[in-house]
Amino acid sequence: MDEEPRVGRLLVASPRLADPNFARTVVLILARQDDEGALGVVLNRPSTTAVEELLASWGPLAAAPPLVFVGGPVGHQGAIGLARGGSNQPDEGWVPIVGHLGTVDLARDPTDLPTPLHAVRVFSGHAGWGQGQLEAEIDEGAWVVLDAAPDDVLCVDPARLWRTVLRRQGGKLAWLANVPLDPRTN
Repeated sequence: MDEEPRVGRLLVASPRLADPNFARTVVLILARQDDEGALGVVLNRPSTTAVEELLASWGPLAAAPPLVFVGGPVGHQGAIGLARGGSNQPDEGWVPIVGHLGTVDLARDPTDLPTPLHAVRVFSGHAGWGQGQLEAEIDEGAWVVLDAAPDDVLCVDPARLWRTVLRRQGGKLAWLANVPLDPRTN
């Protein structure tokens, strides 16, 4: 199994990861540099705040559920936008991550971007790891590194994303999707 935590891949929390910030989360890696660490966003933690409330011009493009997601425990003063766009090439205000999915400049009006957008998800905050930290956590078994499927980032049922990603792997990883929150209750 390829355990390389590259940009565009998923970090899926193993059941042994007890940190409440990351228990049963699925994180998309947005940036990674060996000498600086990694940055990503949690894909399955919607808030109760509508995108339209904070970023009115982006509201009509918000993927269902049209809520701001809690991207992680760091940097809640900013927002990160991930969108499905019409281009897999970088452009002003658009940086592809994987295929036609990329980050967008939320400070701009979506109609002013040179890349046509089909849907957006807005994240408040992000997850970050220092140099070597993520690799150490992977080695300890806290994370499983997997390829993302096209619908993972903008999934309509984020509450089921963790189980869905694990189940589609088959074998032992699929079995992990059935581990109860508290194994003592099994």
